[in-house]
Amino acid sequence: MAAIVNEDLCTGCGACAEVCPEEAITVNDVAHVDPDKCLDCGICVDECANEAISTPED
Repeated sequence: MAAIVNEDLCTGCGACAEVCPEEAITVNDVAHVDPDKCLDCGICVDECANEAISTPED
């Protein structure tokens, strides 16, 4: 399963997209995860200062 973005907490800073090894995250106003590309590795979760991203098992 892909990482999940809480749009209420996401500031759109792009830190998650910068560290994603699969380039599965795009950011416009908020981050969006492409479930077809996401490996569920959790790197973006660790990078998000606002705790706006989680993985299904979090």
